[in-house]
Amino acid sequence: MRRQALLSVASLVLLSVTAQAAPAHKNVNDKGTFKQCVGKKCHKAEVFQGHNAPKATYRTEPLEKPSGNIELRAENLGEAQTLNIYKADGSFDDESLAKLDDMFRCAKTGEVRAVRAELYEQLSRIYDHFQKPIVLVSGFRFAERDSSRHFHASAMDIRVADTSYKDVYAYAQTLDMGHMGIGQYPTTQFVHIDFRAPGEPSYRWTDYSGHGGGSGHKKPAAKKATGHTQPARKPVS
Repeated sequence: MRRQALLSVASLVLLSVTAQAAPAHKNVNDKGTFKQCVGKKCHKAEVFQGHNAPKATYRTEPLEKPSGNIELRAENLGEAQTLNIYKADGSFDDESLAKLDDMFRCAKTGEVRAVRAELYEQLSRIYDHFQKPIVLVSGFRFAERDSSRHFHASAMDIRVADTSYKDVYAYAQTLDMGHMGIGQYPTTQFVHIDFRAPGEPSYRWTDYSGHGGGSGHKKPAAKKATGHTQPARKPVS
């Protein structure tokens, strides 16, 4: 009964969030540009607009430890969880992490990997800040090129119920102490958040393409997945 109630509430949340989504741009041409208008003024804009984040914009103050609370619905799976990622002593709760890993599983292959725990902490900080359920658009993607942070289980695409993606994008940037990728998708109204590979600078972008999963870079030719990702956690009793 409790699980059914969670799913019912989560479904209402999803409807509330997706109802705000804007239609995909129909005037994108084969050169990757489209006509963008603000009021009566229009200009030609790139579908993908990205840049390295200046180091001066990185957060310098230490991040406060989040509550650990997360209320999450996986959009592509129709599953929901309300849990805390920490044990009473403040250490990570492996059982909770395993439940989230399962929700972050690849929607195409069903593969599960241990998602970077710090990403879940950022997810909890976002939940603490907005105090509203979060919808997971995409998590781990095994059927992805190996340059993607989704493939390395260190990225997520999310929406926050009844909240503008712009507000989520703005807040996510305040959490970046370096080596994070944060992108906004105005057409489908979600925000991509990831941890970059060691040594990579933080990156920001806006993508008007409307596709269902954010990568943070223009797509090169697809590469065969190598499987070199963190093994899945196993739930504990």
